[in-house]
Amino acid sequence: MIIEKLTSLEEAPIELLLLADPSRKLVKKYVTAGECFLAKKNNEIIAVYVLLQTKPNTIEIMNIAVAEKEQRKGIGKEIIGHAVEYARKQGYLAIEVGTGNSSIGQLALYQKCGFRIVGINHDFFVRNYEEEIIENGIICRDMIRLERKLT
Repeated sequence: MIIEKLTSLEEAPIELLLLADPSRKLVKKYVTAGECFLAKKNNEIIAVYVLLQTKPNTIEIMNIAVAEKEQRKGIGKEIIGHAVEYARKQGYLAIEVGTGNSSIGQLALYQKCGFRIVGINHDFFVRNYEEEIIENGIICRDMIRLERKLT
């Protein structure tokens, strides 16, 4: 697998990004403002993530998505590791990520990758998404905020 930074915004794999975030409007906004990385296998895009500086010395994983046929193969863990190393090399002191309260697998993955829960943005998904999101039989209402120190 090769991970490379996107050089042209026109190439952003929007449909893949929508697997992790159903808001086309929000996805386009942070893809335009942030840095997009593609994971490729045999010249096919199998995963993507977007980083955006959100405050001084802190960068956030705004979106991370793995193609459905490639899930459960360790690719998510590998690209999170890539994001962490990229952020460290850029001189950031922390990397953050937010995920839904209903995203059980993602919450476990981030914690396995060294992230710790630092807060909850109550009703984030209710305020920012027109349609109700249900995952794992749970209504997605709150954003769980996680952080990993890079020092």
